[in-house]
Amino acid sequence: MFKLDLQRFANNSGTVINATEGYANNMTGGTTPYSEGGGLSQEMKTYYSDYLIDMAEPKLVHDQFGQKRPIPKNNGKVIEFRKYDPLPKMTAPLTEGVTPKGQKLNMGTVSAEVKQYGGYIELSDVLLLAAIDNNLVQATKVLGGQAGRTLDTITREVLSGGTNVQYAEGQVDDRCELVGGAASGNHYLTVDAIRRAVRYLKTQNAEPINGSFVGIIHPDAAYDLMSDPKWVNVKTYSDPEGIYQGEIGKIENVRFVETSEAKIFTPTVKLTVASYEAAAGTTPNVGVTSGFKLTVKETIGTADIAKFMSSEYDIVLCDKDGGVSETVKVVGGLSTSGILLLEAAPSFTPAAGDVICSDDGGFMGRAVYSTLILGENAYGTTELTGGGLEHITKQLGSAGTGDPLNQRATAGWKATKAAVRLVEPYMVRIETASTFDSEEN
Repeated sequence: MFKLDLQRFANNSGTVINATEGYANNMTGGTTPYSEGGGLSQEMKTYYSDYLIDMAEPKLVHDQFGQKRPIPKNNGKVIEFRKYDPLPKMTAPLTEGVTPKGQKLNMGTVSAEVKQYGGYIELSDVLLLAAIDNNLVQATKVLGGQAGRTLDTITREVLSGGTNVQYAEGQVDDRCELVGGAASGNHYLTVDAIRRAVRYLKTQNAEPINGSFVGIIHPDAAYDLMSDPKWVNVKTYSDPEGIYQGEIGKIENVRFVETSEAKIFTPTVKLTVASYEAAAGTTPNVGVTSGFKLTVKETIGTADIAKFMSSEYDIVLCDKDGGVSETVKVVGGLSTSGILLLEAAPSFTPAAGDVICSDDGGFMGRAVYSTLILGENAYGTTELTGGGLEHITKQLGSAGTGDPLNQRATAGWKATKAAVRLVEPYMVRIETASTFDSEEN
């Protein structure tokens, strides 16, 4: 439940927001029903707008550590973020009585296009029978959660496109080689992986954020890391001031913020091998008459086969027993029989239970988790305030002839958002498998 300054939201008629019940009431404690043409007071509109932002902000984990810029007014759809070049070392000694040549502050800019996002819900004419603002409180709470998750995901996707990628502790060179769920050799998140990422940031002269680097981590990946004896739980901090939203602990001078919205990569395609024949096959529906025949357990469509053949994504064949994988070329298939034809024989003989999948997941199609390690000024985002996020209500009958019986009101949100990576070397994305195998988010 939320607390309010009652006087702040009092209007001229004495109506205030009830801090315990969450709806507007008069001084006698009664509810304020919807009345045609009455609508919401300006004070109440301000309250709901602020409440929407309050409900959205806890979801914006990925926004916490970037440069913040206000939404540009009357300046088109492009916003600029600043970055400053470091000054060179001054190793030459000064000459007595001679003023050295001054230097310029070199400021670079990175531009990003702001875009709008939004959603709304319909509120029926039941509002005529109940307090409109009570319904709006609940609607705004739900909408705030939606807005926060949406805007957080936009920033997350920008950060997840960064070019500095570290696969576990560096044992493998590609996402599709990351192993999880095996008896041994799993590539889970470890202290050494964190230490390697921190070392890289230090070599790039990335500045810590408030004295420490910051990690954004999924609960599944955090589970694997928190078992290390070096882990320091947030509850044991000697100085609990300044704890970040969602912070769970620290290790190797990295403070970790946990969110279920951290990026997870899963394969676009994941099929299980049923059998393999190193012989010619017939595929009348795609016109290919020979190849190495691989039969899968799942149903596949002609359109899927066409995607495999067009190399829309690389196809990886994984040997469950040998722990190896290789990229294969699909040249045809028969959808009605679950058959794929490979251009050449794999280096190992596929067996039942092996997996063929796209290379955007881990070994055997395992989920891969992104853990972001960030330094200061690595990226930038727009602010929620000043037009970044607004609450919009439409009263019953406001649609005119579009709502002739005054049956529908709406509550919604609209946001203007941009996020951009500013300095690639100031962030590292560690990709690992996990003890768990989650779905893509």
